[in-house]
Amino acid sequence: MLQVAASSLPSKPNLYPFQIYRNPIEPAQLHAVSLKTATFNDPLISSRLISLYAHSKSTTLDHLRLVFNQFQQPTLFSWNTLIKSYVENQRSQESLLVFLEFMTRSCLTPDVFTLPCVIKGCGRLVAVKEGEQIHGLVLKLGLGLDMFVQSSLVSMYSKFKDVKSARKVFDEIPEKDLVSWNSLMDGYVKAGEIELALELFDEMTGRDVVSWTVMVDGLSKCGKVDDARKVFDEMPRRNLASWNAMINGYMKAGDFVSARSLFDVMEGKDIITWNSMIAGYELNGRRSEALKLFTELLNSGYEPTHSTLVSTLSAISWLALLSKGRWVHSYMVKNGYKLDGMLGTSLIEMYCKCGSMETALKVFEVIPNKKLGHWTTIVAGLGMHGHAKRALDLFLEMLKTTSIIPNAITFIGVLNACNHAGLVEDGRRYFNMMVNDYKIKPTVEHYGCLIDILCRAGHLEEAKNVIENMPMKPNKIIWMSLLSGSRIYKKVEIGEYAAQNVTEIDPKFIESYVLLSNMYAATGNWDKVARVRDAMRKTGVKKDPGCSLIEYQDTVHEFIVGDKSHPQTNEIYHKLSEIRDRLKSVGHVPDKSQVLLHIEGDDEKETELESHSERLAIAFGLINLKPGIPIRIVKNLRVCNDCHSVTKILSKIYDREIIVRDNSRFHHFKNGSCSCMDYW
Repeated sequence: MLQVAASSLPSKPNLYPFQIYRNPIEPAQLHAVSLKTATFNDPLISSRLISLYAHSKSTTLDHLRLVFNQFQQPTLFSWNTLIKSYVENQRSQESLLVFLEFMTRSCLTPDVFTLPCVIKGCGRLVAVKEGEQIHGLVLKLGLGLDMFVQSSLVSMYSKFKDVKSARKVFDEIPEKDLVSWNSLMDGYVKAGEIELALELFDEMTGRDVVSWTVMVDGLSKCGKVDDARKVFDEMPRRNLASWNAMINGYMKAGDFVSARSLFDVMEGKDIITWNSMIAGYELNGRRSEALKLFTELLNSGYEPTHSTLVSTLSAISWLALLSKGRWVHSYMVKNGYKLDGMLGTSLIEMYCKCGSMETALKVFEVIPNKKLGHWTTIVAGLGMHGHAKRALDLFLEMLKTTSIIPNAITFIGVLNACNHAGLVEDGRRYFNMMVNDYKIKPTVEHYGCLIDILCRAGHLEEAKNVIENMPMKPNKIIWMSLLSGSRIYKKVEIGEYAAQNVTEIDPKFIESYVLLSNMYAATGNWDKVARVRDAMRKTGVKKDPGCSLIEYQDTVHEFIVGDKSHPQTNEIYHKLSEIRDRLKSVGHVPDKSQVLLHIEGDDEKETELESHSERLAIAFGLINLKPGIPIRIVKNLRVCNDCHSVTKILSKIYDREIIVRDNSRFHHFKNGSCSCMDYW
């Protein structure tokens, strides 16, 4: 215990400042004694007291400020301690406010301890104007040659990405320390000046682990992973940050094999390491690996962060693993994760992409402080599933009941909702609302939505005019919308015009050839069908094999067209035979027009249709999933017309809800109908 008598209170200047304490109650003891002995406002005592409180782990910043406010005339040391405490506790904005208070309230002059803290705060906040003002004050006070002040200025300008000013200050430092070198090098890296950073790195007479790590991180982030690996391998001593930077660099370059190799040999991993791996796998389309690693993370005793869960939910969304998504959701609820931010958005999106709109809406409703991302995601999800009225009602509710302003992404969701429901007038109105009321400049995606709306409704001339008057170059998707509309409404001339533009953008895009051929076939122009076939052969166009995924008992089952590799192949093909008979009994005639052009003969075409990947997945689902449980399928390609018609019939024959997510939208089949109203 701290025993202090009035007569023993230190009064000699050489004891100042007193910063060491032996237990958490010592600051309070000294505080009490100073009040009892009326020495609280003695400059030496108050300075020692504020120092003790600042270095006590049991003292909050708010309490520190309360003590400070009781001083009649705070010393420069007390002001410096308070400013530094705010900066070190990531409350830089308040540190600048305290400095402003210091300059206006006290008669003291800032010194070489005050200014580096304030400069550091400006750097963290990227407060450019304030930083420049402080630099001016430094020069005015004649402190421009102080090494600590100069190093702080180099670091500040580097954080501003103002490498010219950082270099100017750096060159004026007579004796440069490692902090200055590293700060400037980091500034070059952040500004994308990697070659200048390398030059500086080579000039350095001495390097520490920070110097090496900055270079590894910089080279990794700019895509020079081979160079980064060379620097990494040359490091005398590697720290955690350098390992994480190298792993992250490999993942961003698409080299997940090398990233995994480093991860496996790395000791002392932290949650950032795991997040880099999980996010990297998800980014590179290795979503199953991302989920396996997430499970491994939990088994290793790590606590997932919001970033971990966002990446995991994204992987689940792509694979449409509803049961896995529900498990992660329950884990989040059990462990008290808040859904106010990106995590809530990711959870809503996961349920939408897994085809469970009821749960997505429940999650949306329980979020207390809804942000724009939450509204945008639920509107887009409802639109994808064909619930246009509900989507637009929610959008209008957001406008009327909140102060949230929609952005460009929100309007893409709104326009898509109009698109899939055939709401032409609403589509035009919301497009104009976006431009005129919210002053949002339309992107190619917005024009794509509008054009698709017009094409679906048969307004092909209007759609063509919109395309020709767009302020940017139309992309392949826009031209395909026009081509699809031309096929449906048998507008051959417009269809040929659209197909020509698609071919100019992507000569090997097979869907344009297929749609063009189907359009010619629908109008009986068999000579042109033959020409399209010939053009495909000469161009060497090949179609990616259809692939469908279905989840059952926590396992993802994958089927490709004509697949016979599954353990239940015999049962599946027996079920397909049963399906064929039941389809014929209700009068279904296969649509063979979209079968690959190289397949000849009606029987061969019919067999090929029956073995499409989604048919295999549906057969598997009918065999294994209990009646009443929806069959959920994810397909990598667009569902063909025949499979769409067949799935509608099967949903009625077998009284099953079938949800298919292809590469363009959701199809929710139930009782012989589909959420997309009429297939496009």
